[in-house]
Amino acid sequence: MNEVHWAALAGYPLLATLQLLPLLGALFLLILRKARLAVAIGRLFAVAELVVALDLYARIEVSDSVMQFAERLDLLAYHAAADGISVLFVLLTALLGVLLAFYGMARQQVTPVHLLGVLLLIEASLMTMLTTMNLLWFAAASALQLALIGYLLWRWASASEEKLALSRFLQYQFFGWCLFVAGAVVLAWSHADANTLVGGRWSFDLFDLLATPQIGKYQSAAFYLLFYGLAIRTPLFPLHGWLPNSAGYGLIAVGPVLLLGVKVGIYGMARFLLPLTAEAVLLWQPYVVAFAMVGVFYAAVLAFRQANLRRLMAFAVVSHTSLIVIGLFTLHPAGVQGALLLAVNFGLAITVMLLMIGYVYRRAGTTRLDSLGGLFDRVPFIAIAFLIGGLALLGMPGTPGFDAVHLVLEASIETFGALPTIATALGNVAAAGFLLWAFQRAFLAARPKDLPASRIARTRFMEYAVGGTALLVLLVAGFYPEPWLQLTDSATQALAAHFTHD
Repeated sequence: MNEVHWAALAGYPLLATLQLLPLLGALFLLILRKARLAVAIGRLFAVAELVVALDLYARIEVSDSVMQFAERLDLLAYHAAADGISVLFVLLTALLGVLLAFYGMARQQVTPVHLLGVLLLIEASLMTMLTTMNLLWFAAASALQLALIGYLLWRWASASEEKLALSRFLQYQFFGWCLFVAGAVVLAWSHADANTLVGGRWSFDLFDLLATPQIGKYQSAAFYLLFYGLAIRTPLFPLHGWLPNSAGYGLIAVGPVLLLGVKVGIYGMARFLLPLTAEAVLLWQPYVVAFAMVGVFYAAVLAFRQANLRRLMAFAVVSHTSLIVIGLFTLHPAGVQGALLLAVNFGLAITVMLLMIGYVYRRAGTTRLDSLGGLFDRVPFIAIAFLIGGLALLGMPGTPGFDAVHLVLEASIETFGALPTIATALGNVAAAGFLLWAFQRAFLAARPKDLPASRIARTRFMEYAVGGTALLVLLVAGFYPEPWLQLTDSATQALAAHFTHD
């Protein structure tokens, strides 16, 4: 893996701008406490961040597999760069930032200035994780993001059980974060041991670590620590115990979208885990894939048993995350590319569904399936958007997931054989069943007597705007996937090359 110092060619430090612009926006919100002005400024910064992300996409050489737009500051061990994989996730993060900036303001009980400031800080931490080449910078940004989402769970939870949700979230995420940091220390230690003749300098930089072959005795330890640290936040079965509580008792949409919409756990595996512990990855590949295949079915079965739409969505996340991990661990160029595209498709689809669930909660005051029904007649747009999001999650034709699932299954057949792949595909069919069942219960079933039609407000303009924008991006990306395939092709080929043996 090489890098090109193209920061100067862009005319300004693109990657630093992506990281600092949301921080600047949060600072403005802290200074300007007048609600109307603050809301407008917060939204403006979110839109500006999306413009910078689009500029990054416009400037990157998609045919080149090297890391581009490199920026360094030795004093702070700052090292940022981007390739097609980074840009794909950066675009998704910026888009979700805009959607949430406009969505969140509809909750009257939330202070707009405060919420927008936290959203921008989380966006800055995500941008740092997606562009840094340093494991410690990734860990530091991850700690900030998780702490801020924990704060949201504590400050703006929508139910009285938030203490349980918060404690489970913090316990799991702190443990996962510690595992990741320990893995980074093991890699830096290995690097120092391999360079004893030149002073044994420790380094957490991706390029330094790749330049020095990892000592065998450190490989499995580093893999174990990094993988489990990232798997907890992804989340992957059986490390998902924090998610149902957080989804069921925490924020309706804002927190879950920020945590699940951008799969930084999957990104971290692709960026750091696979290239840095390639030998251990090959050793542990069958076990990881076996757990992921079990997770597809386990989560689907439990989803059918949920009485709450939000908890059902939590198990949908676990089921579909398992499919992404299977694609990633095929270690095949098509499978890796399909997994990363599927992660972004998942982010768009789950965002649409969570936003629609939030709109349902505002009207009904609950997300229990036995207390919902008959919503289609009053809010058909919200119902249709939820359905399209669910179909996109399943990889239906016309959505980005269709090509992604095809790539994953194609690579899975070549790597693992037909039977495991068929089993995985059947798990996806089970997922279709529980999502359609949830749609039927919430939107098409008979309306309960304690939920009169007059109580269900019609869809508002801002809801059309937010939901319509998300759907438009989802469908355009689905019917015209070539730019995203081209964007990630060279980078995924270079990643899979770590496992190609002549």
